Amino acid sequence: MTRSFNQQFDQHGAWRRNFAHRLKWLTGWLRENDLLDMAVGERLRELELQMRTSKVMVAFVAEFSRGKSELINAIFFAGYGRRIMPASAGRTTMCPTELGYDAALPPSLRLLPIATRLEPHSLTHWRDEQDRWTEIPIDVHNAESLAQTMHMVAEVDWVPLDQARELGFWNDDSPEDNPAPDAQGRVEIPRWRHAVLNMPHPLLEQGLVILDTPGLNAIGAEPELTVSLIPQAHAVVFILGADTGVTRSDLSIWREHLITEGDHKDTRIVVLNKIDTLWDILNSPSEVEKQIDRQRQASAKVLDVPLEHVLPVSAQKGLQAKIRRDAPLLQASRLPALEAVLGEGILGKRETVLRLAIDNGIGALRTEAERILKVRARDLSEQALELQGLRGKNTGVIRHMRTRIESEQSEFEGSNARILALRSVQSKLLREVYAVLGSTALKADMAKLAAALKRPGIKLNVRKVYGETFDALRGNLREVQETTAEIQAMLNATFRQLNAEHGFTLLAPAEPDLMGFIKQLSQIEQSHVQYLGVSNMLKLAQPEFCDKLVRALASRLRVVNEAAMTEVERWSKGAGAQLDAQLKERRRNFGRRIEAVERIQSAAGGLDERLAEIAAQEVALKELGERLQELTSLLTSRDPQGGGEHPELRAA
Repeated sequence: MTRSFNQQFDQHGAWRRNFAHRLKWLTGWLRENDLLDMAVGERLRELELQMRTSKVMVAFVAEFSRGKSELINAIFFAGYGRRIMPASAGRTTMCPTELGYDAALPPSLRLLPIATRLEPHSLTHWRDEQDRWTEIPIDVHNAESLAQTMHMVAEVDWVPLDQARELGFWNDDSPEDNPAPDAQGRVEIPRWRHAVLNMPHPLLEQGLVILDTPGLNAIGAEPELTVSLIPQAHAVVFILGADTGVTRSDLSIWREHLITEGDHKDTRIVVLNKIDTLWDILNSPSEVEKQIDRQRQASAKVLDVPLEHVLPVSAQKGLQAKIRRDAPLLQASRLPALEAVLGEGILGKRETVLRLAIDNGIGALRTEAERILKVRARDLSEQALELQGLRGKNTGVIRHMRTRIESEQSEFEGSNARILALRSVQSKLLREVYAVLGSTALKADMAKLAAALKRPGIKLNVRKVYGETFDALRGNLREVQETTAEIQAMLNATFRQLNAEHGFTLLAPAEPDLMGFIKQLSQIEQSHVQYLGVSNMLKLAQPEFCDKLVRALASRLRVVNEAAMTEVERWSKGAGAQLDAQLKERRRNFGRRIEAVERIQSAAGGLDERLAEIAAQEVALKELGERLQELTSLLTSRDPQGGGEHPELRAA
């Protein structure tokens, strides 16, 4: 039996929660045994936070009247026994709507007024401006009240033509795309620019985010949707009408707003909705099936997607079937097949990304913890040899040994100057990295792009303008890569010297590879250039549109630069934390050696007693190493059920 999207998401959520619990327990165990350095501890906290709070975004995109909101109702909200998202004939969702959950905020529907488009800020900026949103509390236990509140996303205003033009809903150069004015010459526009529903729905609580987007005109007026929000979705569900197939406006949405960044064919699911309109008592089931297959094949060919990614569905019948618990009708609606593809595709990819992060994080932890254990084992072995050499020696020899240990300790502490110099140079080079990738540099690059785009006339050289901007951005990352290579060479040289002088086992962590971020920049460039194809080229003559485009781009680029800086910072901290850990172990070793000599001086039996303690500590270290392997293997194991918990962790 195929598992629904809800069931698969439930299992995915259980796996994430169970892993986060295991990780938290392991972190505590490492801390108790003094095996957790600062860098690994921070990485593990990030990993735990990622597992607990990472989101899975599914964007639903369609032209008006394709049944998009009905499909969302059928997949996610059938448990309410009625429609929650407005889904009547004609235009319903008039503004982009995000459905998610943040436990730190009260359940509510937040609405951003359409007038904010007239101000020079991106959606990212407005998210933090709480006082500019209209907030309506919701009662998640009252389906009627909740549905009534959600109808607000469909509210419209009728405004004069000049105001519609100023807000981006009227384009003199594309009259065929403009809405029809009423008798007074007014134009219908959405009342709200963006809506955010914060709701403790079981799936939303587990990190699902649903992005419900309006039709072509509304999407085109908000470039941030196309070049920022939709590209970051883990999957996009594009809805067509089974009776119409791919229309001209459908194809415009697909080409201009969906296939804009790299090869996303594996994350694009095409839904042929309303197959019930093809159900006809005059046609046999096999004839209906042939009609559906023809539409699937035609749609797959026009949109250039694999046939298996084009799924026929009746959202309306699926919703009815779930509410009435009508199993035959549910199967006829083919909704379960779509839910299975959604679950396997989205959650499978998301789990792969999370597992890769897990393997990297746990691998780093294990390496560092094992290095600390090896340092301790070596120190214990050296102490044992040193103490065995005292057998039968007089007090003068023992006193001389203490003097020698103290001299070694003093010499060791004197080498701190080299370590401080290393850290000083390292900090200076890192400041250079932050200067190159920081917000000030990005603002300067964006200002140059904005100035170039605002030059009068049609921008036929837009590819060149973007190419120059992105060449500079890629150059910034390559410059940072050169800086990290310089730091890496310095670390290797200093670590080799410290290893030779003090018997350390320092190994500089692998230099961060920034090529992935350079690739991301190229994909973003491609998405913008493709978005600004012939149909959108005329919009570049409008300064307001250029401003929106640059602000949307800046928001996206800031995320890339911050991620690159985080990667560099994590690498730098890893090197510093490794050095700190071995300095700490060496200082602890000096203390133990002096303590052992003092005990031998004060008691004749102290030597054998101390040697026995060292032997016991060596056994304990070996057991710690075995325990480390066992506990870290639990976190990287591929538990097919995703929820089975280790008895010891459960007891903890």
